[in-house]
Amino acid sequence: MISLHTHLTFICVENLYKIAVVQHPPVYLNLSQSVEKAVELIKESAEGKARMIVFPETWLPGYPVWLDYAPNAGVWDHPGAKQLFRLLHENSLEIDSSLFQQLQNAAIENDCLVVMGANERVGRTIYNTIFYFHPSGEHVLHRKLMPTYTERLVWGMGDGSTLSPVKHDGHTITGLICWEHWMPLARAATRAQGEDIHIAQWPMVKDLHQIASQQYAFEGQCYVLAAGCTLTKAQMIDGIKSHSKEYTEALEMIHSIPLSEQDYVLKGGSSVIKPNTEYLVSPVKEKETIIYTELNLSILSEGNLFIDTNGHYARPDVFKLTVNRNPQQNISYNDDIEG
Repeated sequence: MISLHTHLTFICVENLYKIAVVQHPPVYLNLSQSVEKAVELIKESAEGKARMIVFPETWLPGYPVWLDYAPNAGVWDHPGAKQLFRLLHENSLEIDSSLFQQLQNAAIENDCLVVMGANERVGRTIYNTIFYFHPSGEHVLHRKLMPTYTERLVWGMGDGSTLSPVKHDGHTITGLICWEHWMPLARAATRAQGEDIHIAQWPMVKDLHQIASQQYAFEGQCYVLAAGCTLTKAQMIDGIKSHSKEYTEALEMIHSIPLSEQDYVLKGGSSVIKPNTEYLVSPVKEKETIIYTELNLSILSEGNLFIDTNGHYARPDVFKLTVNRNPQQNISYNDDIEG
């Protein structure tokens, strides 16, 4: 009898997804000029074959760094603080505005997913928001659930209605903003949605933020794109001066920041982290650039051999999380007329 042995050859097909992380400064506190710059950077990134293009936290029109560095930022009724808030409010992004539509068009025309951090204006309140501009023309948003420390001077709180993931090219994408990565229940809520790629937006990604981003990658067994901005004190001053109107008190507060004009206030630090916590792209500091890399999404299940916090490594019989996904409003109107 002849014995036949069949030899099977397994071919590992890589599922590659190219991304770009933008580490350029905006035109500080100038929304229209920052959107114009964003459109150029989106086009450049798309020409580099990126399918998803990620910007840092509140890139439009800049993170309110005076809260961290200006000595009198929290002084009650301070003229500089009030004028800076007014300038930020006037230059925050509104949904369906012409500038918003320019960003939508950039995603459509370049056939890519644009992930934009923005100060979002709703009435008289500003939110710290991630906007996902889909090439279909649709958009999804996430508002930061809890502004951190002095950020509460400028931003309102988000709610659970903006915790939905985004689908692109068959991949599930989630995002959290800055210190939301130290909210265990917020992490659990995003991980439960089956994420493949996670966006971690920061003003800059310093060492502590790298640790939080690496922790998230391992917990979720997903790729993490940690996006941070570069910004010098001179660029802050130039951005404010780019307006036709004089903002004297605002400039005085920026000048009070104890750094030289050439010093970096925000130092970048953007990185790309693999599910095993290793860097696919190591932190890039004090450099205006666009980071490109390819994510091999075929490997994502490998780490689930030993951890799946939404599956075999969970204990739903012991722990339960309920997420309120209803929009929270101060007032609701009942227009029904009772007989």
